[in-house]
Parts: sequence; structure tokens; C-alpha cells
Amino acid sequence: MTDRAGSGRSQPAPTSADSPRRDRLCAGSVSAVVDLDAAIGFVVAHGDAVERARLSRLRTGAPVPIELVERAESGQSPGGGWPATLDGEVASVDATCYRLAELDDLGALGRPAARHALDWLAARQLPDGRWDEDPALADIAPEWARPGDPEARFYLTANAGFWLTVAGLDARAAGPLDHRVGGAYAGVVQAAAQAVAAGLGADGTWPSFLPAGWLGAAVLHRQGMYDESARIQAVLAERIPQMSPADAAWLAATLRRVEVGEEQWLLVSARRRLAETQRSDGGWDSDDGHQFDVHTTLRAIRACRAPVTSAD
Repeated sequence: MTDRAGSGRSQPAPTSADSPRRDRLCAGSVSAVVDLDAAIGFVVAHGDAVERARLSRLRTGAPVPIELVERAESGQSPGGGWPATLDGEVASVDATCYRLAELDDLGALGRPAARHALDWLAARQLPDGRWDEDPALADIAPEWARPGDPEARFYLTANAGFWLTVAGLDARAAGPLDHRVGGAYAGVVQAAAQAVAAGLGADGTWPSFLPAGWLGAAVLHRQGMYDESARIQAVLAERIPQMSPADAAWLAATLRRVEVGEEQWLLVSARRRLAETQRSDGGWDSDDGHQFDVHTTLRAIRACRAPVTSAD
């Protein structure tokens, strides 16, 4: 499982999304001991200014300097999304979800840039509740975001649905979208959850890439569709022993973000996997090369840290 876009895309931009490898799932309490101090030291030693700011906020809830937030927001298209490449003109669902993850770590989901992006995501939803990339991206899109591909569509639906779930209760829409209980994007997320549930097999498997499982489980959990979410989580629990550290961190951080209980066996197992795979320098390996190890390590910290109260 790759942790960020690599192959299949020329000159990937910093906005590119986490990249699920082609690992379809088809039919057929002991706390982990993670050295968080060492992980923090790794990010301090190897991260850039924005990554260190993300770390600071994850640790203490401290406000992030505005110039660093604006740096993370740069490159947004006029319509609201972010393009997949540095010089791109067409906004990408995949890349926009990745940028929202960065802004979430910076405490910036309530700012105008994120609100504009969330509104763009909501407006991009198809009538059947799913998402698909713009056909104009077909020549550069990686397989997990390939326009018209059913597996990619399922993954993008789970990913977009997750970020609208996370942000909907906290970030008001910039325009009139939905004022029902459940946040600004209640109707959009409900339709996404139904689309995810409709794609599940009776045994909890799903016809898409591995991360679509934990993203979909998170969406379903927050919609109160606990049986469907639990079926997915049971399948994921079987995969934990073979997961890369990047996958284990992404899974645990995702489920923690929607307040899945700390005692759940899947989260306990994911933290144990992170403890087993932490390097002696405190970091974890990215699946896309060491240039992305700080990103993976930040996600592992989010997965394992104690909750903090935001200072902003």
C-alpha cells in the first residue's frame, strides 16, 4: 500500500492523494508500545516547516502560524478543489481529499479555503451518491482515481464521504447546501454511506482498494450503520498482521478521527502493528519511498497520541 501518489502520474504534486495499491478485497486489551517521543523527534529532525507545524498541533493543539496554513492552502483552483499536479488546471477529488487531510492536521478545516473545497466536493457527488474523477484526468490519473473505473469510484466515494463526514459538523458550508441535523453536508454524506453499503458483500468485503475499507467503515460508523461498519472492520482485522506501517497508521488515524472506541480490537491490533514496525530512528517506512516517511510518521502519531484540547 503506497502512502502517497507515485507511479502512474507524471511529476506528482504535493497535492496528490494517498495512493491505495491495487489490493482488492472480494468475497471468498493489550496496548501497543509505540515510542512517541522517538516519533516526534524524527518529525522534528526531518520534517519541513508545515510538517513540524502539523506535529505541534497534534501534540498540543497550538494554533499554527497563518503563513504556514496559507502555504498548505496554495494552488487551489477557482472552483474549490486542488489539481493533481503542480501545473494542473483540472481539480481532482483524490488530490483535494489529500489536501484536506493536511489542513485537518493544521486545524484549518473551518477556514474559507477548506470550506470552498468541501462545497466543491459536495457539488461533485453523482446522482447515485458516488464520486468519479473528471474525464479530463484520464491520461494522468493513477488506477485508484481512474475516471469511469468502478473500483476507483468506490474508493473516491469512501474518501470524499469521509472528509465531508469529518468536516460537516465543524465547517459551515460557504453556500446553501443542507441544514438538516448532521452538519452542512448531511444529505451528501447519507447518500455516500448508502452507496458504500450497497457495494459491500455479505461477508463485509468490498470491490475496491484496501483503504476504501477503513474510509468506508468510518463513514458508516458516523451514520450509525454500525453493523455494516463492523463487518468491514472484521475483514480489516484479518489483514492487520500483513499490513505495511503506512496502511496501519492510515487505518488507525481514520477510525480515531470518527471516534471509534479506543478499545476496539481493530485499533488495538493496528497500534500493535505500528509498534512492531517502528524503526530505531523513531519513524515508519512509507510505501512510496523515504521522502514520504515524515508523512507516514505524522499519521502514526495521530493514530497513537492521546487526545488534546485545541488551543485555537
